[in-house]
Amino acid sequence: MTELPGFDVLLTRLARHRQLDLADLSTSAGVPEPELRAVFDGTVPSPPLLERLAPALHMHAADLCAIAGVAVPDALAPLDPRVGVVVPGLVRDAMGLPPGHRCRLRQLVRSLPQEDRALPVPAVRTYAQFDRGPGGVLLRMIGNRNLSLTGTAQTFLRLTGRYWAASTYAGVGNGRKELTPDLLVDFATVLGVPADTLSVVTGVGLPGSTPPPNPAAADAAELLWDVRRLTDDQARQVGDTARAMLLD
Repeated sequence: MTELPGFDVLLTRLARHRQLDLADLSTSAGVPEPELRAVFDGTVPSPPLLERLAPALHMHAADLCAIAGVAVPDALAPLDPRVGVVVPGLVRDAMGLPPGHRCRLRQLVRSLPQEDRALPVPAVRTYAQFDRGPGGVLLRMIGNRNLSLTGTAQTFLRLTGRYWAASTYAGVGNGRKELTPDLLVDFATVLGVPADTLSVVTGVGLPGSTPPPNPAAADAAELLWDVRRLTDDQARQVGDTARAMLLD
């Protein structure tokens, strides 16, 4: 298994990708240069620091935690782990909707009130404690979207047309299955993160040619992120709405 370099190297790659030097990143993120320089020199970043860096790097803070190998704080974790059961069906239905209906569905998600966390953030299961390799980082980012390995397989099928067994995705996470350029693009589609950004993080090159963007898949990936803040009841309400829209 190929191990990723330390976060100091990955942060340097991401900053260069955004054409930011240390001073630029310090200003954009509102982080004092000495504190930021320490991270570039190998100091393990704290979650609050990563939260400040994330917008400047055009990333979600929870994903940046995954890249840094830092535990995602409860405040950045999905609100309700039960939503993971709902997500694959919601993604399936969203993919079948016309653009206007997909927009209305996302507006509904964003309009729902933020409720308090009712259940503790579950501990990471042993089978999901992936190695610190390219695939492991991407599977941890997938976990930020409240997807189990089974949900991952189902969601990849809906958004990319690729179907592998859940155990195969676990193999990607543990380095037993190669993370190829084409598979990297699939992860980019599901995560809603540009493929060139994932290439910078993982060190896996992009394929020679890529299919044109699928607007429905892009909307579904955004929806996948948005529903992280919902409770199980709220997510089921959204699912009911999506199914009703399919009948319009």
